[in-house]
Amino acid sequence: MRDHQRGGSSVHGNLPLELNAFVGRSAELAGLTRVLGSARLVTVTGAGGVGKSRLAARAAVRCAPRDGVWRVELAPVRDPEFVDYAVVEALGLTDHTTRPPRETLLGHLAGRQLLLVLDGFEHLVAACAGLVGELLGQLPGLRVLGVGRRPLGVAGEQVFPLAPLGEDEAVGLLLSRAAEQGPAVADGPEVREVCRRLDGIPLAVELAAGRLRALSPGQLLVRLDDRFRLLTGGGRDALPRHRTLRLAIGWSHELCTPRERLLWSRLSVFAGRFELEAVEYVCSGHGLEAEDVLDVLTELLAQSLVAREETPAGVRYRMLDTVRAYGADWLEATGDAARLRRRHRDWYLGLATWCELDWFSPRQNEVAARVEAELPNLRCALEHCLAEPDAAYLGQYLAGSLWFYWAGCGRLSEGRHWLEQVVRLDSGHERSRLKALWVLGYVAILQGDAVPALAALQECREEAERSGDATAVAYAEHRTGCLALVTDDMARAEALLCSALGRYREIGELNSNVLMGQVELAMARAFQGDLPDAVRLCEDVRRVCEDHGERWTRTYALYVLAYAAWADGDPAGARALLTDCLAGAHSFHDLLGSVLAVELLALVTAVQGDAAEAAVLQGAAARMWPSVGLPLFGSAYYNAPHELCEAMARERLGDEGYEECVAEGARLVREAAVSRALERPPEAAASPRGPVRHATASVHMHEPAASRAHKGGETAG
Repeated sequence: MRDHQRGGSSVHGNLPLELNAFVGRSAELAGLTRVLGSARLVTVTGAGGVGKSRLAARAAVRCAPRDGVWRVELAPVRDPEFVDYAVVEALGLTDHTTRPPRETLLGHLAGRQLLLVLDGFEHLVAACAGLVGELLGQLPGLRVLGVGRRPLGVAGEQVFPLAPLGEDEAVGLLLSRAAEQGPAVADGPEVREVCRRLDGIPLAVELAAGRLRALSPGQLLVRLDDRFRLLTGGGRDALPRHRTLRLAIGWSHELCTPRERLLWSRLSVFAGRFELEAVEYVCSGHGLEAEDVLDVLTELLAQSLVAREETPAGVRYRMLDTVRAYGADWLEATGDAARLRRRHRDWYLGLATWCELDWFSPRQNEVAARVEAELPNLRCALEHCLAEPDAAYLGQYLAGSLWFYWAGCGRLSEGRHWLEQVVRLDSGHERSRLKALWVLGYVAILQGDAVPALAALQECREEAERSGDATAVAYAEHRTGCLALVTDDMARAEALLCSALGRYREIGELNSNVLMGQVELAMARAFQGDLPDAVRLCEDVRRVCEDHGERWTRTYALYVLAYAAWADGDPAGARALLTDCLAGAHSFHDLLGSVLAVELLALVTAVQGDAAEAAVLQGAAARMWPSVGLPLFGSAYYNAPHELCEAMARERLGDEGYEECVAEGARLVREAAVSRALERPPEAAASPRGPVRHATASVHMHEPAASRAHKGGETAG
């Protein structure tokens, strides 16, 4: 038996010497050390190259049992019958008798206190489990630390899953290893992007650091698309499977059954997280039945090739990008990649269809969470549609069907990106393109970009009338009315919105878009001084929304009702409505709805006598607008309440005091700003009730409603 110096302490056993610094993993190291102190069998699991062996070795050193730490490298062992011999050999035992090796082990270890580290056992699980179970059952002084891609499955086993490094630790590892091998490399955006692209896998990061002897971080980043070709090396003393990233992942691949390899390769068509139902649909057939997918997926989970995660949308699964990329190579080699990508596309087309329909229901929050969780896969489906000429119409349909997400959940810029691409395509399916056109116009309106919005809506209307598409005509007219609203043409807005609502009634359309049209009409009438009719329209929208469980359009109706309450001299009522409105908009990440509510809350706060807090809220809104679009749409009507609030606050605080409060608000991040607006009560008594029918007030009300309308609407008044 031997003694070695590891980690600054003398360790009895055969652990190899550390040749370079141990970087990061302080929390994991402390956690694993604690578990080893209380359990006799602990298994560190994780994907290939994630650093299991290094962490296990460092934790083992800390245990320092009386008779040492002994590591058994099982990777080279192919025959299960040779597992016992490998342990005997690792312990340095010599036995020329005819006793089976297990008897030798039991005899030698009796009465001893030591830690046995079984590293790389995943291809020998059954044999190792049998050995460990018997040894632990007969040797009270023995503890076992397993290191593999899956648990042993022995009673009493404590599993310690190991995730990739966080970004800061991955960067620290990269810089440390680069410094050991050549010129020092400084932390920076390119270095961090390299670590992100490598998923924080220590093996990949270390191999990348080796390349920094010849490449700058920027050059390395450019070449990472072919990561498996680039990241070769690892030193002559490295295990063969660690000499390249391909071999590190390939080692796991070799250990998989044919069905596991098949599913692994097919899972590579997913981007980010994915759900079981999607896997069963996309990956089944041609050698893998749908009813068998769960069992095979469970095996991949056990081998740490797939991770299970809890998300707001429910249980999801995920492959590290490096593992996914390896599977993608195999999928291409099978010649089945095109079929799998089509199935993936079709699944997410179906998902978008369901989500659009379910948006007008009590499940709006669930729909928003699901689309958020599935966004990487929806993007992948859109990319596939753009790359396949015969799938252009599907891309138009998909981008258009996600209108509620682009407009209602704070994704205007991304929505516009996809919509502009798909409407350029000649799909041969007019209906799909027309939908994408009016959605594009809607998104552009919400961004305050009137000229492209008008062009898209005019084209949509002309083509819809030519082809006889009554639905597209109604939506094009509706959104054109919305554009007139935010550009201060109230008479035209009222005429177009009334006409569109009539068309919706004729075709039997009722959804969030239709209801938004009614809210926008209410805003136009409020801006023109007809508060009673604006209230009537929005109370009707509120009732329909509550009947259907619709919450997104409801927030815009609340905004108009709050505007009317303020203008009618009821700031307390307006505050209650705006608090409800802001909470709803914020829950959907609807930045436009949120900032409009904060703007009006600032005015209500000023009316209630707290000029300083009103100025703080104006500063907070000013910080939010750049992430939304043109402040208050550049509209005189929408801007009037803002100007009135500013005038009141400046009069009470003075110019210097006002600017100081605005600066305080501008320092608030969005979450803090919303929390403050929702939670801070007015510090002064409300002003006496009485009508305050300013043109300003009317203007402000219209803008928000219009913006909400973009997001989607469906009922007529």
